Amino acid sequence: MSAKQQGGSFAPLLQPTFALLWAATVIGNVGSFMRDVASAWLVTEAAAGPAAVALIQAAGTLPVFLLAIPAGVMADILDRRKFLLAVQVMLACVSLSLMLLAQAGLTSVAALAGLTFLGGIGAALMAPTWQAIVPELVQPKDTRNAVALNSLGINIARAIGPAAGGLILASFGAAVTYGVDVASYVVVIAALLLWRRARKEEDPLDERFAGAFRAGLRYARASRELHIVLLRAALFFLLASAVWALLPLVARQLLGGDAGYYGMLLGAVGMGAIFGAVLLPRVRQRLDTDGVLLFSALLTAAVMASLAFAPPRALAPFVLVLLGMAWIAALTGLNGTAQAILPNWVRGRALAVYLTVFNGAMTAGSLIWGAVAEMLGVPWTLWTAALLLAVSAILLRRIPLPRGEADLTPSNHWPEPLLAAPVAQDRGPVMILVEYRVAPEVRADFLATIHRLSATRRRDGAYGWGIAEDAADPSLMVEWFMVESWAEHLRQHRRVAQVDADLQIELRRYHTGPEAPRVRHLLASDKAVSAIPAA
Repeated sequence: MSAKQQGGSFAPLLQPTFALLWAATVIGNVGSFMRDVASAWLVTEAAAGPAAVALIQAAGTLPVFLLAIPAGVMADILDRRKFLLAVQVMLACVSLSLMLLAQAGLTSVAALAGLTFLGGIGAALMAPTWQAIVPELVQPKDTRNAVALNSLGINIARAIGPAAGGLILASFGAAVTYGVDVASYVVVIAALLLWRRARKEEDPLDERFAGAFRAGLRYARASRELHIVLLRAALFFLLASAVWALLPLVARQLLGGDAGYYGMLLGAVGMGAIFGAVLLPRVRQRLDTDGVLLFSALLTAAVMASLAFAPPRALAPFVLVLLGMAWIAALTGLNGTAQAILPNWVRGRALAVYLTVFNGAMTAGSLIWGAVAEMLGVPWTLWTAALLLAVSAILLRRIPLPRGEADLTPSNHWPEPLLAAPVAQDRGPVMILVEYRVAPEVRADFLATIHRLSATRRRDGAYGWGIAEDAADPSLMVEWFMVESWAEHLRQHRRVAQVDADLQIELRRYHTGPEAPRVRHLLASDKAVSAIPAA
């Protein structure tokens, strides 16, 4: 799409509510980066071992790995404004506790790790919801630009927060640094209070937590395209996490810097990310997403190898600028691909799966590389991670990322089921049968096409699928799939995407009957329901 068709890169900022929340989020993220700098530096003073430093990194990412999927479900079923307010209050309390401990001189590795873990819980609960509210704040044509602006905002905060945090930490101490973070949460809370979100009307088909959770996992299991994105993300972040886990030690031990210098290094990463975001459109004119990801991995590997040689202190920030450019290119490529292949009804939950893999890889990588550094030392660990990252990136070119060009808007082409009497929403399971008349000469093509439909049925809510033929009449082919309740099947009617409707139209060309394929809905009897074992 052209820039004119999309409304301009900065068009979302013309929407007052989006602009307000975007600015508040930048301020909040600046405070969070300042908090993280203070915690990472304090732990090097309390225990300078690599494992302890990496533990703080893991404590921040582990909750996202554990809670991202439940958070994605809550983002889809709760009032998002009230949910975000509650999370912001929780995060403010975490930073307030850190401030009081630092003021009293009671900070320890255990206290820092525990409160960092609580902060990670807040981040885990908040991340899917922030992504899910974007379509509510801007017009549909501006959604992609709004997502890009959110990414830009994070990197503006990354450029400002660490450097400012390092300077405040060196000049005024940890308590003041944490206090500034508390003030940033007050700004975000105020912005959320000013957001007048429209009240959502009650819908009989609104999902509940357990059912929504299962539906999200079914989608993730059935989507091969999502599997490819998750595999590529897991390997990249597992290996690239070495530089983040060990950067405090690089700054302190290899480069001989203080807290201000460490903040400067992180600020350089943020500046590099901003430069990368500006240059990325030009890079994409020459490279596809796979090429961008390969370039990002090789550049990240080169940065890790360079840091292992302990470059001059004046040169290291420029090396970290390259890391920021590589990092934003990889994040944008992987997250953008995930966004492009997901329909709206499951976006929050599926993105939560992506966040789970991302943070799981970062957590595991932090722990692994911290342990390796205890045995081999920081330089050898960085060289090892750099070599593995470069080799894996080259090999993974054989598994290309999906293009994300399918039309995933709801088709709404399924007719309403014919019922003899109203059906209770929670009645189930339900078996749906679709009968086709297929001539022998096109049987093979029909079977090849209908098996492509299997993943669609499962992604949209089915937990079982199959194709069978009538033993007495082989030309009668019956597709069957199972859903857990009548309400879930009605939700399927709303979820079918346009690309799936095109596939079903293609499939009906093989049907030779005088009428459309017959569809039947079989409901479990009360006796049958009582016999179903509990899940």
